[in-house]
Amino acid sequence: MEAQAVTWLSGADLHHWRRQQLADWPGPANGLDWLLDLEGGLSWRELQSSHLHPERGLELRCGLDHLAGLWKRHCIEQVPLQHLVGRCPWRDLELAVSKDVLIPRQETELLVELACDLPLASGELPRRWADLGTGSGCLALALARQWPASEGWAVDRSPEALAVARANGEAQNEPMASLHWCVGDWWQPLTPLAGTLELVVSNPPYIPSAVVDVLDPGVRDHEPRLALDGGSDGLDSLRRIIKSAPRMLAPGGWLLVEHHHDQSQAVLALMQQADLVDCRSASDLEGNARFALARQACS
Repeated sequence: MEAQAVTWLSGADLHHWRRQQLADWPGPANGLDWLLDLEGGLSWRELQSSHLHPERGLELRCGLDHLAGLWKRHCIEQVPLQHLVGRCPWRDLELAVSKDVLIPRQETELLVELACDLPLASGELPRRWADLGTGSGCLALALARQWPASEGWAVDRSPEALAVARANGEAQNEPMASLHWCVGDWWQPLTPLAGTLELVVSNPPYIPSAVVDVLDPGVRDHEPRLALDGGSDGLDSLRRIIKSAPRMLAPGGWLLVEHHHDQSQAVLALMQQADLVDCRSASDLEGNARFALARQACS
């Protein structure tokens, strides 16, 4: 369905249309507002202002029929809105997304904050770092923009996902680190870098297989199972990442991972078994222990 030309209408007409959409195809109102913003070009601030001044004209960059069609498909087929518009705002980025990559979640933004707050052996920025299971490239691009003088490696097992990530990288206009896009299974493409990585981040698949099967259809049926399914206990990928971390990290180098809300003790135990030091957890926006951090001992 192609977007129509720019549309002008009053605030009163827009709110009548909005109420009708929610009546015909019930769904979360903030989802429809998100669609009006990202696809229609109507910001949340403009939408709120139109409640106070319904007589004022508003500009949409597409037709109402186009927006109605997307909303209907979202409600009936449960296709994520991010897939329907082909992009997703995340942190200060706007990323292309597709069925081949996990839609970036808000809580994963905290991995960037945690990485930026780490005491690094080499000073204020890591010279060499990596993102394992890069997906859309969200973490890699955020870190590359944070440390433009560094060098980063973004790895994904899926060539289709890596193509999306690379395209997102090519779309950036900000100064960025030198980024290398690598197809492969976790550490495998980075073998020549063994012992030199000062920081590694990863948001791997960590949901237990049985839980994936009962997820919301919008996630289960439309996002890549490869990026969700962590095996019977959800820890398959985390075990592999943590086991090889001591060989790949530089002395004093850090590993930061995201995990399921109930896996903190298990992930910290894996880090301790791998002889990593300073193992600790960090909480997400809801207070759940969602991240684990550890470093390689200094020589």
